[in-house]
Amino acid sequence: MNQYGKKNINGQNLIPKMADKKKLLLISPLASKSFFGGDFYFRMPSLGLLKVAALTPPEWEVKIIDEKVEELDLKEQADLVGITAMTPAANRAYEIADSYRSRGIKVIMGGMHVSNLPNEAHQHCDSVLIGEAETLWERALEDFNNGGLKKLYKHSNGYPSLEKIPLPNWDLYKEKKYLPVHFIETTRGCPFGCEFCSVTNSFGGRYRNRPASEVEKEVQSLKPFDGRFILKNVVFFVDDNIISSKKHAKNLLERIKHYNIKWLGQASMNIANNDEILSLCRKSGCMGILIGFETLSSDGLINAAKTFNKPDKYIDVVKKLHDYGIGVDGAFVLGLDEDDEGVFDRTLEFIHKAKIDACNFSILTPYPGTNLAKKLTAQGRIIDHDWSNYNTNNVVFMPKLMPPEKLLQGYYYVLKECFSYRSIIRRLWGNGTYKSFFYGMNFGFNQTVKKTLKRKPWEIP
Repeated sequence: MNQYGKKNINGQNLIPKMADKKKLLLISPLASKSFFGGDFYFRMPSLGLLKVAALTPPEWEVKIIDEKVEELDLKEQADLVGITAMTPAANRAYEIADSYRSRGIKVIMGGMHVSNLPNEAHQHCDSVLIGEAETLWERALEDFNNGGLKKLYKHSNGYPSLEKIPLPNWDLYKEKKYLPVHFIETTRGCPFGCEFCSVTNSFGGRYRNRPASEVEKEVQSLKPFDGRFILKNVVFFVDDNIISSKKHAKNLLERIKHYNIKWLGQASMNIANNDEILSLCRKSGCMGILIGFETLSSDGLINAAKTFNKPDKYIDVVKKLHDYGIGVDGAFVLGLDEDDEGVFDRTLEFIHKAKIDACNFSILTPYPGTNLAKKLTAQGRIIDHDWSNYNTNNVVFMPKLMPPEKLLQGYYYVLKECFSYRSIIRRLWGNGTYKSFFYGMNFGFNQTVKKTLKRKPWEIP
């Protein structure tokens, strides 16, 4: 064995020497105008590029650059560049792609935005991967090596299998200043097709579960962080609904309850109907569940195709999770057609009454590929075509019951009020949940909101 890897029985290197490897640069561009961009107190790692790196053959030297936490040197040499592009970072992604191509370096782009707008992306890159990277990425690299990179790669027959997905190498993020949390995916797809959500269009209209045994192996493979945070071994399950299949969820939770992890995930409000799963969540280390409440308006939920949400049950759902020691991170969308200028105070009143542990607020945003984008385009209500403003903290459409500036002011008013010290204590006091975690989360949001408000030219109510 040498420093480059093992040798076979003929003395040949199984893994090429570093000097013989091609260099692959994977880039996550900064969404500079996003609330979750450069100023966000918590810098989260990108699971998507780790997955792409894991799919890359060993003859490649892989480097990941995430502009949230580090500077990108556009003069850095590479044989091939891969760029992921969510909508609010699309302009920056195209700028980066143009720079590398001007030096004769091939660029492949992927991600939700370019998957929905491949013709737009082709103006800036050599190749676009539409959809999920499994099998497509390997084909693209093989074609690149053979000098025949195609303009478009997409799955011709449904969606790829989630079995035997290679484990991500978290050592690629070892020196980056991320919040020390591991991301794990157990499920893709969603059958609900909510009007403003791009998940169903991107990942299919049914749930696809990874084998629970393989998820367990991934949990086993995680290395503890170095004590940079109050809790170690924190995992966020990125599935849109961790209880998509009750059978799968029970199997998974039974398997991971032995590994002394603390975890967070996302689920529908229906999780409150299953005491067995809630008990397993608690026993397996669940600190909190993100639930998309979205709105208190029943008509708003009907028109957004999220009819399984029942606003009259919201407080009961929060109380049920609290009874099991599980915190609730509530997500709310502001700017639905049913929202008048009273929606901001109504939402805050509910949040305090329900004692929700943490909150996420989004201005309604018509992302490419969503039914919402199609509807608002047909109605002529899109007023901003700058992708960098499609970040859920700007108004890019004409609201129905209030002027755009009132929606924007109301959004920042809700942020300011919800993450004030008084509100944080009022919401968390008496909750039997992981207070150290949720106080830290809320205080982090408090600092981000303060930074953001300082840059805004209008007067926040």
